Amino acid sequence: MNTLYLRLLVFLLIFSQQTTWSQVAPVTSIPPTNGKQIIIENSDFMDITESEVPGAIVLTGNVRIIHQGVRMSCNKAYHFTKENYVKAFGNVNMIQGDTLTMSSKYAEYDGNKKFAFASGNVVMTDPKMTITTDTINFDRNSQVAYYKSGGTIRDEENTLTSKAGTYYLNQKKFQFNTAVTVKNPTHTIRTNHLDYYTNSGHAYVFGPSTIASANNTIHTTKGFYDTKKDEGKLLKGSKIKYRDRLIEGDDLYYDRKKDFARAINNVKITDTINKMIVKGHYAEVYKQKDSMLITKKALVSGLFEKDSVWFHAKKIVVSGKQQERILRGYNNARFFKNDMSGKCDSIHYDQKRGLTQMIGNPILWNGKNQLTGDLMHLISDQKTEKIDSLKVLNNAFIISKDTIGTGYNQVKGQNLFGKFKDNKLHEVDIVKNTEVIYYMRNDKQELIGVNKNKSSKINMVLEGNTIDAITFFTDVDGDIYPENEFLEGDSKLRGFVWRGEEQLLSVADIFPKEELEIDAKVQAETEKKAKEPDSPMLPSKETLEYDKPKVTPKKGTKKRK
Repeated sequence: MNTLYLRLLVFLLIFSQQTTWSQVAPVTSIPPTNGKQIIIENSDFMDITESEVPGAIVLTGNVRIIHQGVRMSCNKAYHFTKENYVKAFGNVNMIQGDTLTMSSKYAEYDGNKKFAFASGNVVMTDPKMTITTDTINFDRNSQVAYYKSGGTIRDEENTLTSKAGTYYLNQKKFQFNTAVTVKNPTHTIRTNHLDYYTNSGHAYVFGPSTIASANNTIHTTKGFYDTKKDEGKLLKGSKIKYRDRLIEGDDLYYDRKKDFARAINNVKITDTINKMIVKGHYAEVYKQKDSMLITKKALVSGLFEKDSVWFHAKKIVVSGKQQERILRGYNNARFFKNDMSGKCDSIHYDQKRGLTQMIGNPILWNGKNQLTGDLMHLISDQKTEKIDSLKVLNNAFIISKDTIGTGYNQVKGQNLFGKFKDNKLHEVDIVKNTEVIYYMRNDKQELIGVNKNKSSKINMVLEGNTIDAITFFTDVDGDIYPENEFLEGDSKLRGFVWRGEEQLLSVADIFPKEELEIDAKVQAETEKKAKEPDSPMLPSKETLEYDKPKVTPKKGTKKRK
């Protein structure tokens, strides 16, 4: 029994006033005999007879208790002096230092273990947050508080609700291992495993989780989200789902305020409105600007609803509203579709106009025909969404192998205008300074002769990728030579270059060799990360800077004609 109680007992014995309840002057500022002992700073009434609670002194009215940096107040308390233990009732308040306060209807405090338990409308607050729950446990040694009866946490930005939670006071960190919801004016996070830091608003999710807003929903199994800045870094098969598109990747960065997303490794963007799929290993998506950039084995497919086509370039930019998409491919651009493929330096596709422009050393293969020129335009029928016509401007040249022999059918001129039928070039007009070498065969595929001449215009009709009829117009100069009189030195027109070995015969052929190596690098990187342990490490400043967009569209940039 401490000094206070010993003095009071002596006082009562001297005056022989033994009663069940003794009214005494309030006890104030009595120093403890032991630094670990609980100190009763004040109480209006005190019963030391232990008649109400064996082993405990009963304190009633304006009870104030202190113990090693903690102050408690309540309406009534049982003080178990031997156990250094207190049970507090009614308007219980606990204050630790100048930062943490806790109020409840009931509380228990163990002075030896420095452990507190509170129940009944519990409210714990510090300068950054407030916890409300029915029961809470607080270990002062480890500075950890936890609840298992359902709780709500509120701070400046968010409201968190969960069945159970743990609060690490030194780290200002909450940890949840059961279902938890984080509500913010702009988004809601739902997960079964969350680490949340109240001082920074940083949230880390592990396992299947969603971050939903009015505009999109993010799905992830491992991610970091800054609830103050509305920025997130998402890993492990994460995806961002809009009403009209889906963004997937191994590593996603998202800025909700700018509606910007950056994706790295195994990227896939599905445009559900335009039925377009974009793939690669690096992408940037500006939703508000309706634009995206894709590099590192970039591939865009499905631009034609009824006639699938695949585009590739070292860098591809897709922009424009729904049904008005514009695709630009830069450096080693290529495309492939059934019975047709091509290469050029850059490619431009306008969905609304149905126009595909091949710019810079274009080459087009249609069946067995090779077409080259300075500039090519492929025009689609807006109703059928199929290739309708072709323009080759300046230095138009068509080459196809003779069906049986070793020679090449060749037609060249300044410009070429062609019409397609069932995705195959059916009729062609070549105008101005035209030349032709044509191996003529009968129905038995026997060689009749070789037609070599010049004219102002040529019209050709093709069936099954072979010339069915050819007509020459104006200033025709030439002849049909028997095979034995046709000199080998005359078998090729000026500018002849056969590039049949480059023809793209499948979607796999659309990628250059150097881009095929990217997959192996990505696979090795993925396997390395899979071996790394999961840890809720805060991202460094360098990491966040790395996550910023690499390419930002310049304001006021003139449209390219």
